[in-house]
Amino acid sequence: MSVKPTATTASSATTDGSDADATRAVVQEFLAARVAGDTGRLVEIFADKVNWLLAENPAVPWIRPRSTAAECAAQFTELMEYTVPDDARASVDTFLVDGTDAVLTGHLSGTVRATGKTFEGPFALHLTVEDGRITRHHLYENSLSIAEACAP
Repeated sequence: MSVKPTATTASSATTDGSDADATRAVVQEFLAARVAGDTGRLVEIFADKVNWLLAENPAVPWIRPRSTAAECAAQFTELMEYTVPDDARASVDTFLVDGTDAVLTGHLSGTVRATGKTFEGPFALHLTVEDGRITRHHLYENSLSIAEACAP
């Protein structure tokens, strides 16, 4: 999986830049671990309990409820099992930070291994970092395109 930054906008509306700086550093570490496929590091980056939101989609095997660090990190492994890793792409267009919250927007695409069908679309990811770990992971993506790519 590759993540290509196409443009980055960093902003902090708080008067205490230390929260924003810490959030930005953890999110950058999260992105690097995702690109590297380092699930061990992802487990360390996610908090023990995570407020995970990704709309359930029974047609998509890697999209399911998660709440622990290990479950959240495993999403990457499951995604790579069900998709063609060399076809996985994500570009980050915007990276905004406000205190403990970060929002990334961009575009993602991939190919489902079982069907050979592709999916693509925009995404928005809202992360919250507390005590150096991700406590919130809310992902909004083109779930219809992904479900259609999983259908035989």
